[in-house]
Order: sequence, then C-alpha cells, then structure tokens
Amino acid sequence: MEQTDSVNADPDHPDQRSEINGRSTLWRNWAGFWLLGLCNNFAYVVMLSAAHDILKKQESENATASASATLALEFQGGNSSNSSSYDCNPVSTAAVLLADILPTLLIKLSAPFVIHKLPYGFRVVFCAVMAAISFLLVSFSSAVWMSILGVIFASFSAGLGELSFLSLTVFFSRSVLGGWGSGTGGAGVAGAFLYSGLTQLGLSPQITLLLMLVVPFAMLISYFFLLVVPPAFPQWSSRESSYAAVDSSERQGLMDGSEEEEQEKSTPENQTTGPLTFTEKRHVIKGLLRFVFPLGLVYFAEYFINQGLMELLYFPNFFLSHAEQYRWYQTLYQVGVLVSRSSLCCVKIRKLWALSLLQVVNAVLLLFAVRYQFLPSAWLLFTIVTYEGLLGGAAYVNTFYLISKKTGDRPREFAMAAASVGDSLGIALAALTAFLVHRYFCSI
Repeated sequence: MEQTDSVNADPDHPDQRSEINGRSTLWRNWAGFWLLGLCNNFAYVVMLSAAHDILKKQESENATASASATLALEFQGGNSSNSSSYDCNPVSTAAVLLADILPTLLIKLSAPFVIHKLPYGFRVVFCAVMAAISFLLVSFSSAVWMSILGVIFASFSAGLGELSFLSLTVFFSRSVLGGWGSGTGGAGVAGAFLYSGLTQLGLSPQITLLLMLVVPFAMLISYFFLLVVPPAFPQWSSRESSYAAVDSSERQGLMDGSEEEEQEKSTPENQTTGPLTFTEKRHVIKGLLRFVFPLGLVYFAEYFINQGLMELLYFPNFFLSHAEQYRWYQTLYQVGVLVSRSSLCCVKIRKLWALSLLQVVNAVLLLFAVRYQFLPSAWLLFTIVTYEGLLGGAAYVNTFYLISKKTGDRPREFAMAAASVGDSLGIALAALTAFLVHRYFCSI
C-alpha cells in the first residue's frame, strides 16, 4: 500500500503527469479566454473617450468641435445649460451609444449564418487587425470622419470577436465561459482606468492610444500560443469540411419542435453530419428565444438607465461635480459587471426572467426618480448602479452557460453565435428609447 502511494505521489509517474497536464490545460484555456474577452472589448471601451481627446485638437472647425462635444458625453458626462429644469446635455448620450452598437448589431444579425465558412484562425487575425486599425485611425485623426470610422472599426471588431469566441467555447471545457465572461467584464474597468491613468500621468492621448496597440497583439498571443486547442480543431480550414457525425439523440435542447419535427430530423434526408441547413438553423433560433428575450430585456433596461437616465440624475449639493458623478456612475456599473461576470464558478442562476424583471424594476424606479427627484443622495444611486451592473453581468454569463449546457452537440456552435444578438438588440432599442426620454425631460 505504501509503495502504491509513493508511486502515485511521484510527479514522473504517467498518471500523475497526466493529471498535472490536465489541470494545466484547464487553467491555460481559462486564462486564454479571459484575455480574449479582455482584448475583444478593450478597444470598444476605450474608443469614445480617446476619440474625444483627439478631436479636441480640431476645434478650429465648428463641425469638428461639435462632434467632439458629442463624443465626450458618454465618458466625460459633460453638460451644457439650457432652459430645462434638468441639467441637460444638448444631445443625449444615446447618440453615441447608437453609433457604437449598430455595427455590432449588424454583424451579429448576419454573421452566424455564414461565419462557419471562415476558419477561426482567420477570424481572430481579422478582429485583431480591425482593433489595431481603430486605434491608429483615432490616434492620427485629422477629421471627424476618421474618428467616427475608428469607432466603427472597434465596433465591428468587438461584434465579430464576441460571436466567434462564444462559438469557440464549444470546443473546450464549459468552464472557459467563466473566463470569457470575466474578461469581458474586466475590459470595461481596465479600459477606462488605463486610459484615464496614462493620460493623467501626462502622456498625450495619441501616445496613449499607440501604446494600446499592444492589446490586439495580446489577442493574437492568447489565441495562438496560450490556448490548448484539441488536435482535430479546424484552425485554418472551413467548418463545412470538418463536421463529425452526431447521433440524432444528441440533437436536443434548442432544436425546437413537435414530435413530428423530431421524427423528421432523425430521418436520413435531414443531415446528421455537415453544417446545419437553413431549416435547422430556423429551429435553433426558435429554441433560442427563451434565452434571447430575457437577455435582451436585461440589456434594454440597463442601457436605458445608463444612457437615458444617468445624465439626468444630478445632485447639485454633492461634493462631486455633474461630470464626476456621471463618470462614477459608469465606473461603478462596470465594477458590478466585472464581479458578476466572474461569478460563474461560484454561482449559477437558472431563472433568467427573474434577472430581467429585477432590472426592469431598477429602470422604472430610476425613471420615477428622474421625474420626481426623490432620491436623497448620490450615495444611494451609486449602490443602485452597482447592483444594476451585477444583474446585467449575471444575466450575460448565465445565459450563455445555459445555452451551452442545454444545446445538442451539433447546433451548439451556431446557437452560441446567434444568441449573442440578444444584448446588442436590447442596447440598440434602449438607445432609441433614451432619445425620446431625454427630449421629454429636457423640454420640461
């Protein structure tokens, strides 16, 4: 017995080496997806505040100065006085939000149907190149259209990267979803703090952006050198040529349909190998609705708060200025998102509709708070905003965890990509609604 124990404790023993290698692989993949999540959302987070600082140099042109003020709103919380009883910005921060989210939404609506034709290796390189171009365009911007184009490149990179990396998780242990979620949450905090910190130290915005070109390179290193991909993973070949046969009993979960449809799908005429047909994708999307609707509602409510209500919740007797209050609202929201997106290893929530309803309650409460001004202090609002971020981050990671768990092997990759449209659609609708709310309150 003692001899057996000593053999098993020997790190050179084959079983012991296999166990150590297995743990090492799990940690490398978790860390790899954490860095991919951070790098994927980093440029998107930084771009608006950076664009504002670059555009400030172009004040000689009235149009450029106007665009600079607009781009400042989301991160700087700037304001200008008007005849309203509220301390309103001339243009709602929803304007910037809408400009940011539309390219991502376009990608997420269309790409899942054709993206399988593009190998993952090419996708990652493409995302990294677009992120790098966004930094270069905004850094060397000499006109408004260049800065806007930089924001668009960052948005396309983030949208394509999100649906690609979510699809990629199906080839790894489900635990990497926790790493991805935590990394995307960390991007919001790290992007804002790093940009603000470096410029605060005296670096120019242009130099700061050029230094941040290390982020797209970190994405490439994380993907190509840190991840331990399965041996048969189709790195540079189309997914159409690499599908393996999947037993029809595994095609469950999101493959929505009646008994007749299930029988139809199990027949030879309906493929059990190869890419999903359009009809099969339609069935998958129908099954996804029970996940996409709650996710979209959570994001609608929270971005309605962030871009429609936060700028109107100003406490004039507080020690922070309006701009500083707005900045801290955004920061604490991102902290809440980071914490909850990192919680999948500890807490798993299956009641997605409960998260949606709680977030809607937040939105309704703060809408009445804007109208009737009954909140006593900014400290209470800081707490509510952090709680808002916790709900949003929890909804994101738990939605994709449940999709991954409840989907059959064959449709899982498509389902993860297609479901990513939920948050972006909610954000876009929130931006449109926030325009109307901003106009209403600022006309009072």
